[in-house]
Amino acid sequence: MTTQNAINWPEKYLPGTGDNFVSNEVIVKGLTAARIWHYLTDTSEWEGYYDNVADISFPQGGGPQLKGDQVFSFGTFGFPPLDAHVVEFQAPAAGIPGRLSWTAKQDGKPEDRLDVLHAWLVEDLPGDRVRILTQETQIGEPAAALANERPNPMLNGHQAWLDGLVSAAAE
Repeated sequence: MTTQNAINWPEKYLPGTGDNFVSNEVIVKGLTAARIWHYLTDTSEWEGYYDNVADISFPQGGGPQLKGDQVFSFGTFGFPPLDAHVVEFQAPAAGIPGRLSWTAKQDGKPEDRLDVLHAWLVEDLPGDRVRILTQETQIGEPAAALANERPNPMLNGHQAWLDGLVSAAAE
């Protein structure tokens, strides 16, 4: 029996404890974790394959490559640019999955406040396959509103991100 790796969750963001949680995963043949990792961590590539992201910036310098403990900002799902912070960064290696997660926040009145953890796991699998898992927990009134929309915009948006990521890496 084989078990799969999972996202590392800080207690505050455990799935099912926030106001919205989504999970998307693909397993594809013919790509590597290293190839996917490039397109995932180089934010200058994002807008080329995912149309739900804009206004990416690095207010403390650096970028466009993400790295551990990095601060960046980006707009998505109609929100103004969110303040983001990379909290986990581990590039994939032989037998080791790539792990990337960031928090993103929007302050303001209670009806505007949003606090999320968006996590990625990228790993090579036997048989020339790669697994890409992305999950997000959201806390706040805007998150609860998104969770009640049908179809779920977060679920569909993250699937579009995965599909675009795979297509970009396959070119």
